[in-house]
Amino acid sequence: MHLSSDIEKGKLIAPLLYEKFRTTGILGHVNMPEDRPPAGVEVGSIEHILFLTLTVSIDYQRDAYALWESARHTHEDPETRYLFEPRALHETPQAQVFADLKKHGLSKKHSADTNIWRTVGISFFKKWGGDPRNFLADCGYDGPTVLRRLKEDRHPFNGREAPDFPFLRGDKIGPLWLRMLRDNAGLDTLTHLERVPIPVDIHVARASLCLGVVRGTYEGRLEDIFEAIRQAWAESVRGYEAGDRPMVALDIDEPLWHLSRAGCGRRDPETGACPLRSTCEFGRFCVGGRVAIDGRTVVLDTGGP
Repeated sequence: MHLSSDIEKGKLIAPLLYEKFRTTGILGHVNMPEDRPPAGVEVGSIEHILFLTLTVSIDYQRDAYALWESARHTHEDPETRYLFEPRALHETPQAQVFADLKKHGLSKKHSADTNIWRTVGISFFKKWGGDPRNFLADCGYDGPTVLRRLKEDRHPFNGREAPDFPFLRGDKIGPLWLRMLRDNAGLDTLTHLERVPIPVDIHVARASLCLGVVRGTYEGRLEDIFEAIRQAWAESVRGYEAGDRPMVALDIDEPLWHLSRAGCGRRDPETGACPLRSTCEFGRFCVGGRVAIDGRTVVLDTGGP
């Protein structure tokens, strides 16, 4: 692995990503799949927080638009709305939860998704009165503490200690949850978010590599370069403002996601040619060379800075 981070370039790109997403959009995109709450749900309410929390807990290897649309349909259906109520999850047999998560396509990996969904909901019910805000308060609303507790908190299960928050505890989903609580639910009590890493997925990774913020030669598991991407953006946002507060890496998660989906995903993985280079706001930053992502692997050959 021969990778380097171009922080100087990252510092040029980060404020532009933030500004464009909040004004004209990234290639016209200004909204995220999770932005619209279900009908009748007030933004920032406990119902909204539970909707975000439970849905994001199964946001892995999924089409985000389909996932969140299925979640809205599930919440808006009186017969399946209970899936977003921790007490009801505790009282409902697993087989029924399994069937109802399938009704509107909310679960895809049916057994795994059911286990994740029910475990997360029941953990909040048994330990935190069914309200994730009580868990956050116990963490002092401190972002890094929340991430640590998501990973560490456990309960007895079949003679062993099992995680309270499967998948919600992950390196991508944990920070993603905090970003949604802040941006979508309007929870303004979270602190030290500058120490919360950007939630890297295939889209954030692809955009970061195509922009050349992380570049070099590498062939192997895509996930193995996620930490380099996290560190590069953490440094790149330092010193900038996001409105009336310091910018943090979470602030550029959404624009990078859209840049990949609407732009970098159309780049030729072998030659680096991109049909949008001349019209994309970030085309001038793109690097040449090979950025070939195939599922969980990547072949990268974009040279040094």
